[in-house]
Amino acid sequence: MTTTVTAVGHRGDPYRARENTLPSIRSALERGADAVEIDVRVTRDGVPVLLHDATLERLWGHDIRLDRLPHQELTRLTRGGVPTLAEALSAVGAHRVMIDLPGSTRESVRSIVGVVHECGAAERVYYCAGPDAMLRVRAADPGAEIAMTWTTLAPPRAALLTAVRPRWLNYRFGLVGRELADRVHRDGLLVSAWTADTKRIMRRLVAHGVDSITTNRVDALRAVLAADLVPPDGPVR
Repeated sequence: MTTTVTAVGHRGDPYRARENTLPSIRSALERGADAVEIDVRVTRDGVPVLLHDATLERLWGHDIRLDRLPHQELTRLTRGGVPTLAEALSAVGAHRVMIDLPGSTRESVRSIVGVVHECGAAERVYYCAGPDAMLRVRAADPGAEIAMTWTTLAPPRAALLTAVRPRWLNYRFGLVGRELADRVHRDGLLVSAWTADTKRIMRRLVAHGVDSITTNRVDALRAVLAADLVPPDGPVR
């Protein structure tokens, strides 16, 4: 069975290199990712950088909020380990980038969108997060490609879809079944699923007809997509 599922490296390749770093991004691309998903926040002085959490504690051992640090101090504390968005966009070359926006504000979104355009990357970047963040993106960039994260089986209201104008609906993998994927496709949208890390789940998502899978294991997903056999349709568990 031939598939056209987009393989997205979740925060790069976090099982082999620290998430949201340049080595992690490069590792995901080397293992066949079509796109990488990165989390972008903004430092106190307005520099967009790659970090999922609000603080540096989990990844870098400093219980300090990113939004209280100027970029120069962040660089010192992490020995340059937290890349800027501009550095990440350069590292991916011509590949696609899904930018997640945890903790976004109107100002941070404007800064992030501004860097994307300054880097000439608007055509290969798309944005994901919940509706509030995606409304901020739409306001900052009327032409942005959006993968709106949706967390229930109930469809988004028509008024919200009209305001956000997403290309994708982005679901946690456990919500995705054939009926949901078919409904989203009938509405003219693409289906993205996150974060699938076992081959069994990946195969079922492919069988359900998703258009994109975000994973921490790009190599496993590549193996699934290269295989000819996909199991019968059934619920994802």
